[in-house]
Amino acid sequence: MTTAPRRPTAPAATTRDGDSGTGPSGEPNGSGTTGTELRRALGRRQMALLGLGSALGTGLFLGAGAAISVAGPAVLISYAAGALIALVVAYALGEMVSAYPVRGSFGAIAGRFLGPFAGFSVRWIYWIALIVGIGSEVVAAAIYLRFWWPEVPLWAAVLVFAAAVTAVNTSGVRSFGTTESVLSAVKAFAVVAFIAIGTVLIVFGLPERPATGVSNWTAHGGFVPEGPVAIWLVMAIVLFSFAGIELVAVSAPEAKEPGPALRTALRTLVLRLSLFYLGAIAVMLAVLPWTEVTAGHGTEASPFVTMFAAAGIPAAATVTNFVVLVTALSAANANLYAAGRMLHSLGDDRLAPRALGTTTRHGVPRRAILFSACGFLVVAGVTAVFDDRVFGVLLALGTFGIVAVWIVILLTLLAFRRTPDPDRPPSTLRLRGGRITPLLGIAALLSVYATGFAVPEMRLACAVGVPALLVLAGSYVLLVRRRDLRNTP
Repeated sequence: MTTAPRRPTAPAATTRDGDSGTGPSGEPNGSGTTGTELRRALGRRQMALLGLGSALGTGLFLGAGAAISVAGPAVLISYAAGALIALVVAYALGEMVSAYPVRGSFGAIAGRFLGPFAGFSVRWIYWIALIVGIGSEVVAAAIYLRFWWPEVPLWAAVLVFAAAVTAVNTSGVRSFGTTESVLSAVKAFAVVAFIAIGTVLIVFGLPERPATGVSNWTAHGGFVPEGPVAIWLVMAIVLFSFAGIELVAVSAPEAKEPGPALRTALRTLVLRLSLFYLGAIAVMLAVLPWTEVTAGHGTEASPFVTMFAAAGIPAAATVTNFVVLVTALSAANANLYAAGRMLHSLGDDRLAPRALGTTTRHGVPRRAILFSACGFLVVAGVTAVFDDRVFGVLLALGTFGIVAVWIVILLTLLAFRRTPDPDRPPSTLRLRGGRITPLLGIAALLSVYATGFAVPEMRLACAVGVPALLVLAGSYVLLVRRRDLRNTP
């Protein structure tokens, strides 16, 4: 038996109910399991909300304050640019994964078109980035909890939330999908309500508060108070806000109708995220001067809570804090799902311990999920030492990993297009612009890495991230290549 990563194959023809007789790698699926396969149980709406659940998290509700503190109102330009980059990556994913909805998703596809080391490294980088992202979400949730109980130790709240998220993830995928769909719908409704209430404050005002208009966009140092360079400096935070769109592609092997579901989910996901981020931040900056928004973003409350409190709506601040707490937990829940599935694919391809590639009789990769959840313990320990200062570091480290993954996705698309395959199923989504669009996307992502020279948190991320890549390379040579040579006749 070969030990190289499994070659992505075309999905089997689907039956009338949207399931298929075999899984993405040719193994049977459905209600029975062989101990390694996942179960197709996610519908189109669940896939779309799953991606929204991952991406709509601390990047908006807590990280936005950090971005505003650097760029002021000009952060709207940064988020528009981030949305454009995310759109390019989403369509690149859709073009490849709709043809090959395999376990390991873009990582397995990278292994085929860029070589085994690419498939090995990008999956491990993505898994590490997810663990860091999960940590940042539960730390954010613990920070939100301090709005009511400031005396609660941050590390204790992290452990409690981690246990809850792990319990939800180890249930069946159908139950997980339903739970995450509800949580995602709640926070999407909350953002829409926030934008609507903010619009009322801007246009009509309240009995004791006149309409603000949009003068705050330029009233305190102009629209670009910190200079044009600041628009670029916050791109690391902005891209972290959109991280999670790739989760839709990771969930494709568990979708009832992978191709149509992937197309629908990716098309709507980036549009919704763009409207939510740009709309919510534009409203926030119009109601409050940007200097006041940044004053309250750090540890006591999110910018959303700060805005409602300043608007004189007392109950809204409490409700909003509850919503953003649920939002952070929802994002952590979705990211743990992706981490478990990615680690499961590595175990199944013998790029991680084989035990991690097994599933329960209900098709849940429980061992991979529990192993991924151990990252919570690390985060709790670090939080106990550094308290809320750890959030900015986690955000920067997560961004480093996500940017690396997005660059590999675009490189894989270029190789995917250069390698014709008459047996390849047609893609249901296609990135327009030929080679130019993915190349521009890669250039933009590389420019984000360059912020490491100017942003202290990103300098730390680069200092940790680059050696981590070297460790992965060494691990591949020592573990995988040596094993392959030993098994070669």
